[in-house]
Amino acid sequence: MSTGSNRPTVIVGIFVFLAIVILVAGIFMLAGQQKRLISTIEVSAVFDDVAGLKTGNNVWFSGVKIGTIKSISFVGDSQVKVTMRIEESAQQYIRENSIARISSESFIGNKNIVIEGGTMEASPVEDGDQILAINPLNTDDLMDTLQKNNKNLVAITSDFKVITSRLVQGEGTIGAILTDTAMADNFRAMVANMQRASREAAEASNELSRFTTKLNNPSGLANQIATDTVVYSRLKTSMAQLKEATTSASAMMQNLQEVSAKLDNENNAVGVLLSDEEFARQLQTTMRNLETSTQKFDENMEALQNNFLLRGFFRKQAKREAEERLQKDLEQQQQDEQ
Repeated sequence: MSTGSNRPTVIVGIFVFLAIVILVAGIFMLAGQQKRLISTIEVSAVFDDVAGLKTGNNVWFSGVKIGTIKSISFVGDSQVKVTMRIEESAQQYIRENSIARISSESFIGNKNIVIEGGTMEASPVEDGDQILAINPLNTDDLMDTLQKNNKNLVAITSDFKVITSRLVQGEGTIGAILTDTAMADNFRAMVANMQRASREAAEASNELSRFTTKLNNPSGLANQIATDTVVYSRLKTSMAQLKEATTSASAMMQNLQEVSAKLDNENNAVGVLLSDEEFARQLQTTMRNLETSTQKFDENMEALQNNFLLRGFFRKQAKREAEERLQKDLEQQQQDEQ
């Protein structure tokens, strides 16, 4: 009797024990998910709009869950302060210049906070620090912008439809190009000319490059003129001398012109010599007479030298001339020895 009557009590006790075990396990599981049993620090951020963020939502860093939202409270006029529990193991990776932004697990999923940025030069955050917050995009504004974009897209599509229909009908310049074979040929010829001009421009650019390379050659004249002051000075002097020579040549040419003008004038002796044929014939006759007289004078002198009356005179004159030449030779020899 006693054994049978205690059996329901034992069964109830077993179920109660199992329920307590399940409850405790659930509590530990929830506490583990909420980071209740892990050492944490508190970090806050102030947002203008939290976009539906709730207490208990997750905090992520580099794709890893590092904490949860502890509390959400109003500060100031309309701002919202979000306090986060962060695992101490992740504290060293979060810097004072890190930023917090609100994100979503999916397009319509739960909101969460993502911490990102920060540099190694900044110090790690401490318990109670506040980091910079970036306000999330407003979904209503996003939808309004999307609707405006849709309207603009519809208008653009309509305009593009009208344009394409006109092109097909051959309206406008582009339509004429697409439908008129003659214009298309002209356009192809123009493109070919542009390509040829482009090739010629490229060749000219290459030639100019080669020319400038030659100019930059240290042994070249252009480089020496541009860099060597001595060469430049010499060139400047040469140019000045060339200018003087040009001036002198111009003056000489002017003088020659004046002389030639005077030579053409029959009022002077040279002009008469050049232009008067009668005078030229008389001058030639006079020159022939002078040549004949000179020849006869030489013959007379030779006859006088052979004359016995004047032979002694000429011998004394020849002897005196020989002595004078000998004296000059001795003086020259003495000067050479000194």
